[in-house]
Amino acid sequence: MMSGTEPIDDLCATISHLADGDRTRTLAVAESLTGGNIAAALSRAENSGAWFAGGIVVYRPEVKHGLLEVPPGPVVCAEAASAMATSTARLLGADVAVAVTGEGGPQPQEDEPGTVWFGVFSGDHAETRRRRFEGEPAEIVEATTIEALRLFVSTLT
Repeated sequence: MMSGTEPIDDLCATISHLADGDRTRTLAVAESLTGGNIAAALSRAENSGAWFAGGIVVYRPEVKHGLLEVPPGPVVCAEAASAMATSTARLLGADVAVAVTGEGGPQPQEDEPGTVWFGVFSGDHAETRRRRFEGEPAEIVEATTIEALRLFVSTLT
């Protein structure tokens, strides 16, 4: 576990409490870089069957373009993250969706290793943000997973 971060299970417990509050809100995730780690963490949380709609794991650009309606061009960018979050919310019937797309390394493909774009769909629009994480690929995946869970928490509060 990375130092200075909440454990993943603690973040998921907070998400469960927030999502399953007075009005149950459904959550979904679209993952590229993290390969299902976010969905796996959310599925372990208490009462996840009531609020976790599911996740979509997409790696290949053509799948992102086709299934998740990512516009032509790079898939590690704001537009891709926004499309991934919006399409996942629509496909899975979720109130809130978080998407992650990025470069885990060690070699660059579209951007520098550690570059991650997050898309958050809530209400009727999506917002994006870019983060840069340091470390080996496994550390970048863990940092991305934690940041995605934090985005769920901040969106639900």
